[in-house]
Formats: sequence, C-alpha cells, structure tokens
Amino acid sequence: MEIGWDSLAAIFAGLGEFTWANALMIAVGGLLIYLAIAKEYEPVLLIPIGMGAILANIPGAGMGLDLRAIMAGEPQEGVFYALYKAGIETELFPLILFIGIGAMTDFGPLLSNPRMVLVGAAGQFGIFAVLLLALASGQFTLNESASIGIIGAIDGPTSIFVASKLAPHLLAPIAVAAYTYMSLVPIIQPPIMRALTTKAERRIRMPYIERPVSKRARILFPVVLTLLTGFIAPQASPLIGTLMFGNLMRESGVVDRLVKTASNELANIATIFLGITIGATMVGQSFANLQTLIILVLGILAFGIDTAAGVLFGKLLNVFTRGKFNPLIGAAGISAFPMAARVVNKVGLEEDYDNFLLMHAMGANTAGQVASVLAGGIVLAIMLSM
Repeated sequence: MEIGWDSLAAIFAGLGEFTWANALMIAVGGLLIYLAIAKEYEPVLLIPIGMGAILANIPGAGMGLDLRAIMAGEPQEGVFYALYKAGIETELFPLILFIGIGAMTDFGPLLSNPRMVLVGAAGQFGIFAVLLLALASGQFTLNESASIGIIGAIDGPTSIFVASKLAPHLLAPIAVAAYTYMSLVPIIQPPIMRALTTKAERRIRMPYIERPVSKRARILFPVVLTLLTGFIAPQASPLIGTLMFGNLMRESGVVDRLVKTASNELANIATIFLGITIGATMVGQSFANLQTLIILVLGILAFGIDTAAGVLFGKLLNVFTRGKFNPLIGAAGISAFPMAARVVNKVGLEEDYDNFLLMHAMGANTAGQVASVLAGGIVLAIMLSM
C-alpha cells in the first residue's frame, strides 16, 4: 500500500497551523515543568499547568480553550471544556481546594497571638495598589483591574474565584501569575526583606511563649468568622465558608476520615483538574500578547508590594513595642502558606542561628491566609455592587 502526498499532507496537516505563539507556549509549559521537577517549585500545581499548556498548543488536537471565544458564546468541544464548565465556570474546583486548605491549616498560632491579624491585613496592600496601577495603565477595565489586583493575594484559588466572576477572559494569565509567583516565594521575598531591614532588626529575638488555645476557641473560630464575614461581606462567604468548613472538621476531632479525604484525595483531585484545565487555557493565539505581559509584570509587582508593606508594618510594630518585634515577621503576612513563614525563619537564622521565628511567622502567615480570602470577597462585593 502506497502513501501518497495527499495522505502525508493530511497526516502532517497540524504542522501547517503551528505558529510561533504555539511554540512559545509549549516552551513556557516546559519551563513550568522544569521548575516543578528540578527546583521543586510548587510541583503539584506547575506540572498540571505546564502539561495543560503543552496539550493546548498542539494544532488539531482540540485540547485548547479559547476563553474569549467561550465568553462570546462560541461552542467548544473536548474534555478540558467539560472540566472548565463543571469546575471553573461554577467555581467548584477553587472551593473544593479551600475545604482541603482549611482541613490542613492550624490556626492555633494566630489564635494564641491575635495581633498577627494586623500583619496579615498589611500583607494585602499590594492588591489595592496594583488594582489602581492596572486601571491607570489604560489597558484594563475596572473589573479587569480588580481581577489583576487579586494576584496580590498570593493565593491561587482566590485569584481564580475572583477572576472567573469579574474577568473570565483573563483567567489564564492571572492564574498562571498567581501560582507561579507562589512557587517563587523563596526567591522573591528575601532580597526585599533584607533591603528594608537592618542587620540589627533581623537579629531581634522573639522568644515564643506557647499560649494554650482551648478546643472551644478552636471550634468557635471558624463558625464565628464565617458568620462575621457573611454579615460584613456576603460575597466572600463561599471562599471563607469553605475554608472554615474544612478547618471546623479538623478542629472538631470527630471526623478524621473526612479530614483525611478533604486534605488528601479531594484536594489532590481538584488540584489536578484545576491545574491542567488552567494550562489548557494558555493557547498561544490568545495568551501570547501585550496584556498577558502586563499582567505578569503587575503580578510580580503586587507580590513585591505585599512583602514590602508587611515588612514596613513590622518595622512600625517594632517602634510601638520598643524594639521587641522583628520586622521580618511582616513578610509572612501574605497568603503563601506555609512557604512565607519558612522563608522568614530562614532569613532570621542566617543572621542568628539561634533566632527561631517560625511560630511567630506561622501566626502571621495564617492571618494572611484569612485576610487574602476576605480581601477577595471585599473586592467582589464592591465590584458586583457597582
């Protein structure tokens, strides 16, 4: 049986549709996979996103998702479109992840040192600063600017949840920026922390005095916070409610099977589907453009502003406490839990190998987790009411 030129042309038809943008996004997908494997930067997130990006840019495979076409009502096909409709358009995957995060999070360090709530709030300054910068650039609408600002939450599920409601066509670059920068916490934060603090400030010791937190307080915390959020910012209820639901299961002590499922199987399945579907939206023709580049730049700027604001607030607390508060703790006020807390501890140990800041940083970090979710809900409430 002979294979004619027409048959060969049909076999390799996809190559004729292959563009530089597809090649670029395949390279980006490969880079994400490299960072995940070689550097161990958030591998559970970057490997699915990277593979999704590669699949989306194979011409003729029908694996890519053009979000602008979806927003325009144009029909799409394929398994990734089914996952997008079922888990991202409905916000199901991010909310499932929040249940898992809540089940894995110990809010004890925050409850034993409530003043860390202020540090967590300061760590969200980048959200609103970048919102204004995006709007001032003239490239984005108010809703788009708000969605870009949420990258400053340094919280992938929150970024996806907000973007899917306010600017779904920008979901891909916003999600990629949020998750990628989360993985780069150990690289981005230390230079900013050192630049804004003196050697003497970094050497300030904060002996940890463990204050017992009653089981009653641990159980009441998720319930009370959910109710307060519902009354103050109802739009944040799905985010904070699922996070606190997972934590309530953990602290109840009577549903270990559900806690294990939520923090392992359920969260892992949602992460796989969420990551590979987000990757599938990184189609070269719609992703490789000036807007994406601006979003990536604004995203890392939001991260830097968050870190700087947290450290500067830590310096302010140091003044009020007459030199007893280590400003490095402020850098843990972002939502990248528990990476930011570990980075703070590491930088402190570099200056004084007996200076253990981890538990204080964990309090600030858990406060940042809650504050980022609340900030996302507040932004949603403001934008959707306008």
